[in-house]
Amino acid sequence: VTTGQVLSLLFLLAGSDWVSAAIRYAIPEEVRRGSVVGNVVADLALDVGRMPGRRMRVVSRGNKKYFGVDLRSGALLVSERIDREELCGTLSLCSLGFEIVVENPLELYSGAVEIQDVNDNDPVFPSSQARLEISESVAAGARFPLESAQDPDVGVNSLQTYQLSPNPHFSLDVQTRVDGSKYAELVLEKELDREEQRELHLVLTALDGGSPPRSAHVQIHIEVVDANDNVPVFNQSTYKANIRENMPSGTLVARISAYDLDDGPNGDIVYSFSSHTPAKVRELFALDAATGDLRVKGQLDYEETKLYEIYLQAKDKGAVPGMAHCKVLVEVVDVNDNSPEVTVTSVYSPLPEDAAPGTVVALLSVTDLDSNDNGLVNCFISPDIPFMLSSSLKNYYTLKTKAALDREKVSEYNMTIIAKDSGSPPLSAVKQILVQVSDINDNAPKSSQDSYDVYVLENNVPGIPILNVSATDPDLGLNAHLSYTLLQGDHTIGHLFSINRENGTIYLLTSLDHEDQVEFSMIVQVQDGGSPPLATNVSVSVFVTDVNDNPPTVLYPHPNTTTTHTDVVAPGTPAGQMVTKVVAVDADTGYNAWISYTLLQATDPSLFSVGLHSGEIFTARQLREDDVSQHTLVILLKDHGEPVQSATATVSISVAEMIKEMLTDLTDVAPINDTRKHVTFYLILAVILVSAAFFITVLSVGVFKCYKWRQSKELFNSSRSTLYRTPGPFNHIDAVRGGFTPPSFYHQVYLTTDSRQSDLLCKKPFTSSPLGSRQSTIRNGEPGPYHQTVGTANRLPESAKQAQPNTDWRFSQTQRPGTSGSQNGEEGGAWPNNQFDTEMLQAMILASANEAADGNSTLGGGTGTMGLSARYGPQFTLQHVPDYRQNVYIPGSTATLTNAAGKRDAKTAGNSGGNKKKSGKKEKK
Repeated sequence: VTTGQVLSLLFLLAGSDWVSAAIRYAIPEEVRRGSVVGNVVADLALDVGRMPGRRMRVVSRGNKKYFGVDLRSGALLVSERIDREELCGTLSLCSLGFEIVVENPLELYSGAVEIQDVNDNDPVFPSSQARLEISESVAAGARFPLESAQDPDVGVNSLQTYQLSPNPHFSLDVQTRVDGSKYAELVLEKELDREEQRELHLVLTALDGGSPPRSAHVQIHIEVVDANDNVPVFNQSTYKANIRENMPSGTLVARISAYDLDDGPNGDIVYSFSSHTPAKVRELFALDAATGDLRVKGQLDYEETKLYEIYLQAKDKGAVPGMAHCKVLVEVVDVNDNSPEVTVTSVYSPLPEDAAPGTVVALLSVTDLDSNDNGLVNCFISPDIPFMLSSSLKNYYTLKTKAALDREKVSEYNMTIIAKDSGSPPLSAVKQILVQVSDINDNAPKSSQDSYDVYVLENNVPGIPILNVSATDPDLGLNAHLSYTLLQGDHTIGHLFSINRENGTIYLLTSLDHEDQVEFSMIVQVQDGGSPPLATNVSVSVFVTDVNDNPPTVLYPHPNTTTTHTDVVAPGTPAGQMVTKVVAVDADTGYNAWISYTLLQATDPSLFSVGLHSGEIFTARQLREDDVSQHTLVILLKDHGEPVQSATATVSISVAEMIKEMLTDLTDVAPINDTRKHVTFYLILAVILVSAAFFITVLSVGVFKCYKWRQSKELFNSSRSTLYRTPGPFNHIDAVRGGFTPPSFYHQVYLTTDSRQSDLLCKKPFTSSPLGSRQSTIRNGEPGPYHQTVGTANRLPESAKQAQPNTDWRFSQTQRPGTSGSQNGEEGGAWPNNQFDTEMLQAMILASANEAADGNSTLGGGTGTMGLSARYGPQFTLQHVPDYRQNVYIPGSTATLTNAAGKRDAKTAGNSGGNKKKSGKKEKK
């Protein structure tokens, strides 16, 4: 067994306590890879179903991983070849220790596997032949030791006995050593006679105790020689020599000589080291077997050994060689071949950074194994550090501070001490001394950012982390141990958010609602553990981004009303005329609030069509007399979010001869006398006068709005060079097509009319803009690490939210747009798709916002174009402009999408006057 094997075995036995192991197994050596040792999961009472998630693994000691674990079955498997003899040598007890590591939660179990020996090794002799020379003069009873065989197996599988082939001169005596090993000796039973037999051949067999037993054989060749009656004699018993320690290999040290009075081989002398000479001496010196010259072989060292006693022997070449012994004393002369050695006996570390100059830091002792001037040493230190060396005793130095220390500038000093002796040439040594500077709490925590912006999707799962506030403190220990606290300026913050005091992770305690509140502001205080503690504050803003969790809400026609309102249109109405409008809102933002309208069901699908984005219902063709009837349309409303939310609205339209019916009703209710006929005349005259007055009013309003439009266009052209072209915070407006997206925002959009997503993806720092409070709520800085989608803006204050439109809001017959430009553009989903249209749209919305702020207009006024068609020309009728009335908030105005009561009355009278008359007639009856 080699020393390395013994040390490895001791390490294994020390590292794996077989007695104290939690689980223990036993397996034979040399088992196949993949063999099952035992079920560790079952033995440890663990749940095998959770093992893949808990990352169970086996940690073996040493370089090889002998075991692994099958996570599906929990079995401990053999993963490497296990050779007991390689691991434990000849020791009987052999075990391998291992640890089982299980995470989530972290658990550690120890175990050991006993490696049982199998008879897998044959006994082995050092050589296949052995030669013995035995003089014929040797008396009976003499013993001759034989080389022992080695069997690395243990127990009964180890070497048990020897057997000798039958012969008349020798017998075999098997002995047992203290450690239990066996060895054999030849015993001479009958004296040898060289004249009778010059040599003998024997066979020695070694057997182990295995079943079946394994064996080994060695041939023993015995040569019978003549007797030698003279021994060599040295000319002196002791030789002396002096040699410098730096002499090269091959230098002659001494020459020994001996003689032998015998003749022939019995008188030929061979010189060699005697058995008393240590192996170290044989490595340093070489002896010529023929001449007796003793020479230097290795590197002599005065400091290691100053005097060597070398024992030599002279042996003749007789059959039974005679021997003589002598001693050589070699004295080593010193040279300056040793560098000084610096020993640090004590170090004052860590050293407080407020230590006064002159404080003793370390005590040094200097030694040199050389003698005289070769061992005289001086020490030096660099002058560029705040330390110095002083000496009061020979070979002793003290290291002191010579200036004030500052740990924040230098936290430790790795000083180099240079020691130089006085030899020729001088030798030097270098010693490194590490002195750490201890800390005082003079630094407050510092965050990587002064403020954080975090974006969280609404309807989040409670308990998720949304941000990790990171801070550092250049101090050490408790002075650098940071704790994080959430300062609750708003009492609701504590109910919504919590922070991990140890790592600064902010968690959401409840689910947020974008429609309820868009932004939360809080202060995180980072405090160290010093005495007194120091702290710093970090502001955190949490923005709640929108998800499509609200379906469109139909405002007109009102879905919950018990009475059905019918819009009336006369036969002869040309194609493309707007009949009425479906008004709806969506509480979400961005594309989640964009609404598309499609005709789901109709009494006659060929009569009417619906605008994809405006909800306006147009005549699909010119109405005829045979179309007079009551028509019901079911409109499907879908937003553009993911997943799509939808709703339906039912619209009732009556195709009737309105004027003719009105006159008929008037004729029916008039009395037969002349007075009722005059009444009929005055009613017709009143209708004509009202129509003329209405035409003059519309013309005046158109001229006025054209004047205002020119002013707004000049204002728009003057502001085109600004960073954001359209001022004012618009809620739920297409920021891509309207030109409202600042260039410093990165966004992902789909520009088709059936777009489903148009949310901004990331907020970047940008310059201040005239967009008002919307942009002022978004701070500079990268969003937090837990955001998914960045919202486009804050929610409006509760007091400024858009009022709900009246359920009876709709376009009157006079408000329907005329046929100019592409009247049916809405049918194909046409939107402003060029720079001119986009800029004009921006100007129109800006002008409308200004009018709303002055209280002079509502988005429902005008001629069916959001109050814009008369001002900006026929090319911007409602067919071309997406209807923003259901999702646009005009700052500074209380205007809503609801028409005034008077307008509703006028509309009702204009559209269904005949019905009103009929109703009056019935009432009279």
